[in-house]
Amino acid sequence: MADTEQADTENAAQTEKAAKEAARAERTAAKLAKRITAFAREHGGAEGQVAYIGERGARIVLVGDDGGWGDVVAPSHAIAKDAVEKAGITVHDDFDGEFAAKVKTGPYEWKRMAGIQIGGPTGG
Repeated sequence: MADTEQADTENAAQTEKAAKEAARAERTAAKLAKRITAFAREHGGAEGQVAYIGERGARIVLVGDDGGWGDVVAPSHAIAKDAVEKAGITVHDDFDGEFAAKVKTGPYEWKRMAGIQIGGPTGG
């Protein structure tokens, strides 16, 4: 009988832990969705792409209708997917083609990219 009670207690603790983790993930997704929605509002709309970045989670790359761009990082791919769904933006499988062509870059980005690629100034 004692083994059954211990197993029930352990199962209840695991269930409570899982519920807390799910609630934390939900709050995180909601916060990210707010940031995505704010970006979309500021840029006349937005589209995105979710990419794995290893142990850090997933990167949500955002491109506004005006060509502005940015990103947010989620602690997991599932949370990132939930966030973009909550924000209601179009999500692309890849960052290429027409989607990538929507990005507008300025002098800072070109200077920074040149510095990284060919040893030039780093844009500071």
